[in-house]
Amino acid sequence: MFSWDDSPDLNITPLVDVMLVLMAILMVTAPTITFQEQITLPQGSKTVSVTKPKTLTIRMDKNKKIYLGKDVYEMDTFADDFVNQSVKYDKTSDVYIRADENLQYKNVIYILKSVKAAGFEQVSLITL
Repeated sequence: MFSWDDSPDLNITPLVDVMLVLMAILMVTAPTITFQEQITLPQGSKTVSVTKPKTLTIRMDKNKKIYLGKDVYEMDTFADDFVNQSVKYDKTSDVYIRADENLQYKNVIYILKSVKAAGFEQVSLITL
């Protein structure tokens, strides 16, 4: 028999579970939604083209052979040969020196000093 004095108990646990699942779905899918708005951008006054910075890589193997592009140089004549070849390159370009780890410190510094003497200012030693 039904009595008007009884207060019904509401079980809201399934409602909370469903809402949490819907919130999780919304949180996962919201970052992937992209909006396509049609806008017309104004014309710029100048057009600047981005150029790749010029770099020059010098490599030295454990036998003291120095490689500059496809050219191979000996350690003894590198300074003079590099000064002669440096007229082909832009002096503001970055120079990267890669040397074998078994070389003596003075040999790597010899290359660094030769490159700086040729007029290059931005010289870096590359390591692993």
